[in-house]
Amino acid sequence: MAHILDGISADSYDRAYGDRELLSRIAPLFTAKARVVALVALCVVGAAVAGAAFPLLVAKVVDTADRDSVGRAVLPLVVGALVSGVAAWALTFVQQRAIGTLVGDVVLEVRRRAFEAVLRQDMGFFDEHSSGSVASRITADTQAFATLATLTLGLAGQVLMIALLLVVMFLINVPLAAVTLLVAVVIVLVSLGFRWVSRRASRQQQRSLAQINSYVQETLRGIAVARNFQRQESTDAGLAEVNQRWFRASVTLNRLFSGIFPLLLTLTGLGTVAVVVLGGSQLTSGDVSAGEWSLFLEALTMFWFPLTSIASFWNQFQQGLAASERIFALIDREPAVRQRAAHPVPELRGRIEFEGVRFGYTADKPVLRGLDLTIEPGETVALVGHTGAGKSSIIRLITRSYEFGEGRLTVDGRDIRELDPDEYRGHLGIVPQSPFLFSGTVRENIGHGRPGATDEEIEAAARAVAGGDWIDRLPEGLDTATTEGGRSLSTGQRQLVVLARVMLRDPSIFILDEATANVDPLTEALVQEGLDAVSAERTTIIVAHRLPTVRKADRIVVVDGGRVVEQGDHATLLAAGGRYAELYDHYFRHQQLDFETERDSDHALQH
Repeated sequence: MAHILDGISADSYDRAYGDRELLSRIAPLFTAKARVVALVALCVVGAAVAGAAFPLLVAKVVDTADRDSVGRAVLPLVVGALVSGVAAWALTFVQQRAIGTLVGDVVLEVRRRAFEAVLRQDMGFFDEHSSGSVASRITADTQAFATLATLTLGLAGQVLMIALLLVVMFLINVPLAAVTLLVAVVIVLVSLGFRWVSRRASRQQQRSLAQINSYVQETLRGIAVARNFQRQESTDAGLAEVNQRWFRASVTLNRLFSGIFPLLLTLTGLGTVAVVVLGGSQLTSGDVSAGEWSLFLEALTMFWFPLTSIASFWNQFQQGLAASERIFALIDREPAVRQRAAHPVPELRGRIEFEGVRFGYTADKPVLRGLDLTIEPGETVALVGHTGAGKSSIIRLITRSYEFGEGRLTVDGRDIRELDPDEYRGHLGIVPQSPFLFSGTVRENIGHGRPGATDEEIEAAARAVAGGDWIDRLPEGLDTATTEGGRSLSTGQRQLVVLARVMLRDPSIFILDEATANVDPLTEALVQEGLDAVSAERTTIIVAHRLPTVRKADRIVVVDGGRVVEQGDHATLLAAGGRYAELYDHYFRHQQLDFETERDSDHALQH
C-alpha cells in the first residue's frame, strides 16, 4: 500500500498513540462534564432495558398463545410494547440531545487546547509547517473527533443492550446463547484485527486532506502572483496532484472497509443459521419452548444490528481515532523555546547583551557564531550587513521567537530564558517589514496594542505618529474598514497603523525589521517621522536597508558571518573604508538624491 500513498508524509511532531493512551486522554474531557455524562448514562441504560424488554414480552405471549387465556396474553403484549417503545423513544431523544451538548462542549475544549498549543509554539514551528496544515488539525480533525465521540456514545446503548440480551439468553437456553456468543466473539476479533491497517489508512487520508487545505490556503494568499505570472495551469496541476493523493488514500480506505463489512455480514448470517438449526432441533425434541425459540430469533435481529452498525461506522470510527492522534500530537508538541523560569517583568530599562551566542535554524548550519553585542538603554542601533549575515536572527532571539544554543542573552542583566515570556513580550514593540492588520477597523487594529485602551487613547497614539495627518486621508478616519491582512490599505498606511499600535503599547524596546523597505520615498518620509516619534527615549533596534534610517542611528553595527565586524556612526565607519564602506557603495549610495555631490563629499572625507 506504500506506493499508493506516496507523497503523504507525517509532520515531524506526529506520533502514534495506543488505544489505551488515547482513551486516557479522551476520558477526562468527558468526566469534566459529569452531570451531562450521568444523564447520558442514565438514558443509555434506560433505553437499553426498554429495548431488551420487547423480545421478552414476545416470548411470553408465544408461550401462552396456545392456552385459553389468549386475550389476556395479547393485551399485556400491546401495552408492554407500547410502554417499552415510548420509553425507548423518549429516553433516546433525551440521550441524543444530551450527547449533542456534551460532544459540543468537549470539541470546544479540544479546539481551545489545540489553538492554545499553536499560539505557544516558537516561530521555527511555523517555518517548518504550513498554516493550512495546522489549521486542518484545529478544524477538520476536531470535527472528525466530534463524529467519533457521537458514534461512540450512541453505540454505547446498543452494546449495553447486547449485554442484557446475552444475560437473558443464557438464563433461558445455554446452548443457543453459547452459539450466539461464539459468533459475536469472532466478529469482535475480526474487527480488532482489522483495526491496525484501517487506522493507518485513515491517518493517511487525514494527512492528505491537510495537504489540500494547506495548498488551497497558500494558493489563495498568492493569487495575485499566480495571475501576474500566468501560473494558473501550474496551480491547477499542483491542486490536481494533492487532490489525487487524497483520492488514492480515500479509495484505499474505501476498499478496506468494503471488504470488512460483507465479511461481518456473512459471519452474522452463519450465526443466525446455526441458531435456527440448533433451536429447531431443540424445539422438536421439546428442550426449548416455542416462546424461547422466538425470543432467540427476535433477539438475534436486535443482537446483530449493533455489531453490524459498529462495522458500518468503523470507517468514521477509525478516522476519528486518527484525527484524535493528530490533535493530541499538536497539543503535546513542546515548543523549542523553553524557559528555565518565569520571573515577572514589571519594568525594563532596555539594556540588551549578547555574550558568545550561537544560533542556527538547523543544527548543521549555524547563523550566529559566538555573537557579542551590547545595546545600551535608550540607544538606537542599526544592524546592517549582507543578506544572511544574521541581522534578522538577532531580532528573533531578542523577541524570544527562537531558542539559541551556547552563550547568554540578557535584558537588564537578567537571563532572557528566565523571564515570563508573555510579560517580557509585553514590553516589546515590533514593526515588521510586511505589516499585518486584522479584519475590522483601523481603530480596532491600533487597539490591539493595549487591550482596554479608550478611544481617546487610541486616537492620541495615532495622532502622535507622523503628525496624525495620515488619519485624515483615510476614507473614514480611524473607523476605516480593514480587510484580512490590511489589503484595503497601502503598505505605507499599514505601517503607520502598526506604528500607532506600538505607540499605544508604549514599549521599553522598539524593534524595526526593515520597516521602510517596501514603501516609496514620500511614504518613507511619513513612516520615518513615525519612527522618530516611537523611538524617542526608547532602546531601538533597526534592521535597515535604507540610508536615512541608518544615518539617524546612534550606532551602526555591521554583522557578517554571524559576528559583529564593525561598530560606529555613519561618518566614522565610512572614513574607515571597511565593511560598512563596501555596503554603502553597494546598497546605500544610490539612495542619495544628489549622487554626485554625496560621492564628492565622501571622497573628500576619506582623503
